[in-house]
Amino acid sequence: MIEFRNVTLAYGRNVVLKDVSFMCQFHEKIAVLGGSGGGKTTILKLMLGLIKPDSGQILVDGQDITVMSESELRDIRMKFSIVFQEGALFDSMNVKENVAFSLREYTKSSEEEIDKRVRDLLKILKIEKAIDLMPEELSGGMQRRVAIARSLAGCEPKMMLYDEATTGLDPLTADNICNLINELSKGEPPGRVGFIIVTHKVTDAAKVAERYIFIRNGNIIFDGNIDELKKTEDATLKKFINELYVVDGYA
Repeated sequence: MIEFRNVTLAYGRNVVLKDVSFMCQFHEKIAVLGGSGGGKTTILKLMLGLIKPDSGQILVDGQDITVMSESELRDIRMKFSIVFQEGALFDSMNVKENVAFSLREYTKSSEEEIDKRVRDLLKILKIEKAIDLMPEELSGGMQRRVAIARSLAGCEPKMMLYDEATTGLDPLTADNICNLINELSKGEPPGRVGFIIVTHKVTDAAKVAERYIFIRNGNIIFDGNIDELKKTEDATLKKFINELYVVDGYA
């Protein structure tokens, strides 16, 4: 379980999160929605202990990570696999080297074991033919797939974290990434690997998530399922999700 207890964080005078509290299970499929700069990605960084709140507690499996050292946080971070916006691949490394990076850095796997793990992941993600290509030679969708493979390589996560996974992609490629997200989180709770996807693309969120959290002005103003979201009376939120009413299958 992950729990935020009265978490507040500000960058200077800009309050990004204000007394935020929520709980979730690792098997849940959650979309965190909101405008740009609204604190969505900050939640992921806090969850990994990459930054610390000004006040409040963040518990992962009952452990308060806000008081942990970097070495203690390593075991917490292994529970998650994160895919950053734009993929964040190493430009100087080809696909195989990118995916193998964490295996070489953080495990004692042999080169034969690393090679097998990399090839298995690329096959699962249907990009095995790209193994020797450089990031600049990949399409946006392929870069996201490589980023997902790299995030999975070094651990067996309990939850996937996606930061704007479909941003900047054409509709068809974005749809393929949504299908992949669903495939990686298939199965029934509590056994499945869940995810939190941070996005401002409501239609993409609707293709993958079962629970929706909306952040505005540092506060959670909505937390519920798709039917509850579409019935909201909040004027700003209704405008934000307006596209749901004009996309077949979500209206």
